[in-house]
Amino acid sequence: MKELAKYEGQAYALLRMVAGFMFLFHGAQKVLGVFAEVQPAIGSQIWIGGVIELVGGLAIMLGLGTRWAAFICSGQMAVAYFQFHWQFQMGAAFFPIVNKGELAALYCFVFLLIACKGPGKWSLDRAA
Repeated sequence: MKELAKYEGQAYALLRMVAGFMFLFHGAQKVLGVFAEVQPAIGSQIWIGGVIELVGGLAIMLGLGTRWAAFICSGQMAVAYFQFHWQFQMGAAFFPIVNKGELAALYCFVFLLIACKGPGKWSLDRAA
């Protein structure tokens, strides 16, 4: 599949934009009530996480302050995984498939990659 290597930059930019777009919707759900049945209390830890998701997801999607936004979002997802999903339980609860932490773990590492690699193509950071 060497033929696909020439599209690496475009594929990475799409990964950054789609991951940011999906992440900002998690924040919109918590902060703005979009597609939500309940909203967390303003100022609560979950609400603050929603603000990070909304603003950070938008920044990552646009490629604006990409490295910092991705680094902060990666850390937030690490906290979410350890505090709300795994909760340092042993046995079967250790595994993301059981503790429902797959999305938090995946976002954590995707955003860590973006923080390390930078904005790539089609980004406001690169345009400036």
